[in-house]
Amino acid sequence: MGIGSKAAVDAIDEADANNSGKNAVAGKLNIPATDGKFQFTVTGMECGQKQVGGEFGQKAQGEFCMVHVQVKNVGKSAELFNDSSQKAYDADGTEFSVDSGAAIYANGDSSTFLEDINPGNTVKGELVFDVPAGTELVSVVLHESMFTAGVKVPLA
Repeated sequence: MGIGSKAAVDAIDEADANNSGKNAVAGKLNIPATDGKFQFTVTGMECGQKQVGGEFGQKAQGEFCMVHVQVKNVGKSAELFNDSSQKAYDADGTEFSVDSGAAIYANGDSSTFLEDINPGNTVKGELVFDVPAGTELVSVVLHESMFTAGVKVPLA
């Protein structure tokens, strides 16, 4: 394998480790933790909802777990918070992705995760995970982007 090929493989391996939370910094519930240009504070979680957004909203395949999060831009320029870079995990290490469609309904009129966050500003909202009924999420890994190590926050 050539030098360029090895570098490309190493970069892919690093991105995979970042995305899966293997390189994540440890965080704590209700304590701000920083990844890249974002400071995250997870304030709680609620599970068991079968639908978000009222009668014309979205139904869960299993049940929705809503992770309450605050995101502050600690950088020097506006940044877009992408909810698809965020992951949740159960005790077995099963990874769950955000249901972005359900998050739109759950966050109502607030376009929390669809607009740039200016430096110094904080947005609050719900990360919505559609999980099998009875699933107990134990942690979330929050990222500025898929290329950053992330912050792993226990949910209990």
